[in-house]
Amino acid sequence: MPATLRHFAINATEVPRAKAFYETVFGWSFTPWGPPGFYQTRSAGEGFLGALQGRRDIGGHVMPGVEVSYGVDDIKATIAAIEAHGGKVIMQPFRIDGVGELIFFQDPEGNIAGAMQYEADQW
Repeated sequence: MPATLRHFAINATEVPRAKAFYETVFGWSFTPWGPPGFYQTRSAGEGFLGALQGRRDIGGHVMPGVEVSYGVDDIKATIAAIEAHGGKVIMQPFRIDGVGELIFFQDPEGNIAGAMQYEADQW
């Protein structure tokens, strides 16, 4: 099954300012989830889960303004395919209880994205 775009994250230097911006401009609502300063939105479109969070470093790479994650059926097969086709896994599999297993990778062009094998369909 093809990977599907499932999640996006807006990385911000000043999370409260970014939260107010997206609430006002796009009418999105955010709920706290996970560590302090981390929010989720389900109001950005059918089937999408969005996050608003502080900017961070993954595998020595400062994450860009917006990042995406793809839903995959098999995280181990995805890792093998990434590595076989010139990509690099920059964050090894990390289990998020109740959600699934997540990696971050860099494609051959230098773009960074996530891939998640979800435990169950969240929507």
